[in-house]
Amino acid sequence: MRKLYEEKEVMFAVLWIVLYCVIVGTARGNFGDESVHMLLALLVFAAAITVFVKSNHLEEKYGLAGWPKDMKKYLFFIPMWILATGNIWGGFALSCRGTALIFSVSSMILVGYVEEMIFRGFLLRAMLAGNTSAAAIIVSALTFGVGHIINLFTGHGSFETIMQILFAVSLGFLFTMVCYRSGSIIPCIIAHSVIDVLSRFAADNELADWIYVGTTIVVSIIYCIYLSRLGPPKEEGRALSGTEA
Repeated sequence: MRKLYEEKEVMFAVLWIVLYCVIVGTARGNFGDESVHMLLALLVFAAAITVFVKSNHLEEKYGLAGWPKDMKKYLFFIPMWILATGNIWGGFALSCRGTALIFSVSSMILVGYVEEMIFRGFLLRAMLAGNTSAAAIIVSALTFGVGHIINLFTGHGSFETIMQILFAVSLGFLFTMVCYRSGSIIPCIIAHSVIDVLSRFAADNELADWIYVGTTIVVSIIYCIYLSRLGPPKEEGRALSGTEA
C-alpha cells in the first residue's frame, strides 16, 4: 500500500474505493446494516485507514490534525449541522431494536469516518496533487454521489437509489468544499456520521424525504458558493488547531 501511495496516489485512492464498495457492499447486501458482519467489515476498514495514516504521519495532510481555526469564516458550519438532522424531519421510527440497533448505529458511525477518509481524504488529496482544485473537488464529489448506485445491488429500490444519488452528490460537494477550504475533515466526519445514524431512526415519510433532498440541494449550492468566495485555502489560513449519505 505504501509503495502504491508513493508512486500512484490516485490509484491508491481508487483501490480503497473499489475494496470498500466490494467488501462493505457485499456485507450490506447479504446481511444488512444491522448485522455483525457489516460492523466487522467497517471496523477492519476504519482500523486499516487509521493505521496507515498514523504510521505514515499523514494526519495533517488528510485533515485529522485538529479542528479548523476561525470557525466564524465558515459560518460555524451551521448549514451542515442543519442538514445533518434532516432524516428525522419526518418523524421518528426505529429501524430495528436491541442488539441489531446497536450494530446498526455503530456501523453508521464508522461509515461516516471510512467514507470521508476515502473520498475527502485519499481521493481529494490525490486529485489535488496533480489537477486543478476545481477538477479535484468535482471528481471527489461526483464519485461519492454516483458511488451510491451500488445500493441497487444491495436491496434498495431504483427510486430510492436515485434519490440517494441526488442527495449524496449535493452532500459530496458540500463536504468536499468544507474539507478543502477549512483544511479539516473532522467536521465532515461528524456531520456524515450524524446523517447516517439518524437514518436508523427516520420514519417512513416520502414527502419529508423529498423536502430533505430538495433542501439539501439548495443549501449545498448556496453554502458552496459562499465557501468558494473565501479565497484559496492558503490565504484562508488552513493551519489546524492541533437519507444516509
